[in-house]
Amino acid sequence: MRPRLETAAMDAITVRLFDTIEEENMAWIMAADTALREAFGDALIDLTPSYTTLLIHYDCLALSFSEASNKVRQALDGLQPATTQNGQLHEIPVWYDDSVGPELSRIAERAGLSVEALIERHCSHDYCVFALGFAPGYGFMGLVEEALATPRLTTPRQRVPAGSVGIAERQTAIYPLLSPGGWNILGRTAVPLFEYARRGEPLFSPGDKVRFKAISKAEFEAAGGDTTPMEER
Repeated sequence: MRPRLETAAMDAITVRLFDTIEEENMAWIMAADTALREAFGDALIDLTPSYTTLLIHYDCLALSFSEASNKVRQALDGLQPATTQNGQLHEIPVWYDDSVGPELSRIAERAGLSVEALIERHCSHDYCVFALGFAPGYGFMGLVEEALATPRLTTPRQRVPAGSVGIAERQTAIYPLLSPGGWNILGRTAVPLFEYARRGEPLFSPGDKVRFKAISKAEFEAAGGDTTPMEER
């Protein structure tokens, strides 16, 4: 492991550990996250782990760039991947249906699968949360098996309902809020991913795992899910 340091701003450093996205990266990323938080202490303003990097925002009145860089190198010297899963496992119930998942049948056909087989395979893997972004609580998860990987929509939708579960290439995600979006939508969940007034933070964190569970329309409605069909693009 040879971390590469890149200047992100006068008070920020990007630490690059990898060049490709792999699930195995997260054991190293989260170990580095822990080591860097301890090393910077009160001088740390924010630390954002992601697919292959960590962004360190530090107090430049407390540390010079040189001092901050030395802290990074010392903290990561001899780094070993985390041996235990510190993140949470979230089971997310999803109603998979063409009315709320307009790409469900198309992706199944593209993969040479029945809709039932596609759903089973999407639910058969515990997905790693690589990063949060795009919208509050939006977790980028992967990796979807290659047979299910599907390019983003050529023309994004203007309105994707909250709770929509989608695939783009080898990643899967849930839209936490009504927003534009270009992912292929398979279904919908009633689980709220971001309720600032109640929790003050997103449901997911980098390093967490997410397991999807197929449920019926009746179960979805009983959980408070909105069965309104997706609008046309």
